[in-house]
Amino acid sequence: MTSSDIPAVNRLLKSAFLANKAPIIDLVAIQTRDPFRVLLGTILSARTKDACTAAACGRLFKIVTEPADLRRIPLAELQQTIYPVGFYRDKARHLKELPDVLDAKFGGVLPDSVEALCELPGVGRKTANLVVALGFDKPAICVDVHVHRITNRLGLVKTTTPFETEMALRALLPVRYWKTWNSYLVSFGQTRCVPRSPHCDGCPVATYCPAYNPHPTCQSKRKSPPVSRRANFNG
Repeated sequence: MTSSDIPAVNRLLKSAFLANKAPIIDLVAIQTRDPFRVLLGTILSARTKDACTAAACGRLFKIVTEPADLRRIPLAELQQTIYPVGFYRDKARHLKELPDVLDAKFGGVLPDSVEALCELPGVGRKTANLVVALGFDKPAICVDVHVHRITNRLGLVKTTTPFETEMALRALLPVRYWKTWNSYLVSFGQTRCVPRSPHCDGCPVATYCPAYNPHPTCQSKRKSPPVSRRANFNG
């Protein structure tokens, strides 16, 4: 895949996205139109399956509608509410710290830039970009495990860390694709272009993929660009 293929691949990924169930954070954004709830959902979703995240969001959103609510809820109750999301103790602690950091640094208002959001507890570039794109409806490129893996597998980028992938995509992708690129690739990575033995037969973007191997007995042997074992996808 080359940069000139981006429009065609984007159209195919969009069609695949519309044919499948949307990732949980997209659903939160669609259902709430609330950047704060998108932030909460994204924090909970790290290293957690969508079904588990959805259940935890449902419980949390019943008792938290604004940052101040997090201040009054005991830490133990927060932990119990979001359990069993991955690293639930750390995430509950970050949620408890959130109102005070928002007040101290941003006057209690949730910021809408990646750099500012990264100053919040438990928020890294992945989370910040997703909140900007889905919560504030502004151009941002969120790079998670799926985006990092698939863009390297397609040969669009040759990177070893999520940050490198984000910077490379910022230079390659037209801005009009930024907000939806993560959503399309997350859905595609969950349903077809999985980490091991991806479902290549019938893949809509197979003709653009240098790693494509349609023979089912060879799929486990197909080669993908290396991904750094140190790559940090949290936040």
